[in-house]
Amino acid sequence: MTIKSGRADETRVFRSTSGGIFNGFFANGKNRVYKRESLVDGRARRVFDLMAQACELGVYPYQMALQGRSGPRIQAEDRQMLMLSSYDYLGLIGDPRVDDAAIDAIRKYGTGTGGVRMLTGTTDLHHEMEEELAAFKGTAEAITFSSGYLANLAVVAALLTPQDRVILDTLSHRSLVDACRLSGVQIQRFQHNDPDSLRHELKSNTTAMRTLIISDGVFSMDGDICILPELVAIKKEFGCYLMIDESHSTGVLGKHGRGTDEHFGVDPKDVDIWTGSLAKGIPSNGGFACVSQELGIYLQHAAAPFIFSAALCPSAVAAVRATIAILLEEPERVARLSENAKFLRDGLRELGYELGNSKTPIIPVILREEATAALFAGALRDRGIMVTPVMFPAVAMGSARLRLCVTAAHTRENLEFALGVFKELKH
Repeated sequence: MTIKSGRADETRVFRSTSGGIFNGFFANGKNRVYKRESLVDGRARRVFDLMAQACELGVYPYQMALQGRSGPRIQAEDRQMLMLSSYDYLGLIGDPRVDDAAIDAIRKYGTGTGGVRMLTGTTDLHHEMEEELAAFKGTAEAITFSSGYLANLAVVAALLTPQDRVILDTLSHRSLVDACRLSGVQIQRFQHNDPDSLRHELKSNTTAMRTLIISDGVFSMDGDICILPELVAIKKEFGCYLMIDESHSTGVLGKHGRGTDEHFGVDPKDVDIWTGSLAKGIPSNGGFACVSQELGIYLQHAAAPFIFSAALCPSAVAAVRATIAILLEEPERVARLSENAKFLRDGLRELGYELGNSKTPIIPVILREEATAALFAGALRDRGIMVTPVMFPAVAMGSARLRLCVTAAHTRENLEFALGVFKELKH
């Protein structure tokens, strides 16, 4: 795809300022030598070459510094832009109820806890939040960690050994893969959302002591939904365990945003382990594991990130509690999010863009070539839209894309403006 460039009388071109954070590292003509014995070895060549080209063209697309809070409209590079790549699915960043809860928590508890959860870092606020989170998800226990990434590492590493095996969906998040590597567990992969492929993998390598099936609820790069009813049925058929990462499902799927179980009408107890992020649909920080009481007590005393990593700060905990209350009171936010996502998906498909099998607010515009994705993101930025390109290794080679994220706070006018720009750039 050729990216249409704006003439001076059509579009004011804003060169990306983000590349400036490297302080001339990618300046033209600078020679870099990659030696096998160097700390930064030859694996860096591709990364540095791509970044150098992006900085030279003024389209380095990452780490753009926001000059205020995120939302449907942001301030960046000293101008207003439409944000179309934020995980703030419910549009609750900046909501006075969430902000006030966080501020009140700071006034009562301070900015930190002074310890890890296992020792001196637990407050009554943590217990109250975890009880509410467990009730929201429909499980006996919820345990929280410093991030969703750490939640996955904590659970898998604490539970599994090299004598066990994990069978992962091929599109599972990197944190799940890293969790398996950390634990040393045997790893197998089944074809994306393919129950026959999963059955085939389950029937092979039957020497493993225990088997855990892992899938994302919503896949972060493609925006499609896992086949949860089939996964539950297969789990029961083969007598194994099931773990679902709800990072991009929480606040997104189901009437009240409870996730894939509510979306499909599945009993949450049919899944052994629910993990997820508290920094996406929930506008805070941290990650969670929602599990049985037995498993919850065990993880509190065996999961390294719970024992050795700092406790969530009180303001983050209070923000989670406020968001759960809002979700229970305002299910229309989830409905509005779904409507906005459908409007933008339908409009982009009518324009001829390839969106894969997206069914959620994550909408990949698949452009294939990495240079095309970077240039397209730059062209959108020139026209006042901030969108993140996603490239290898986050996605497979030849499947580079723009990852759009719709929120409940986007107006129809916002989305119509975006469609107008995509139409302008389409050849």
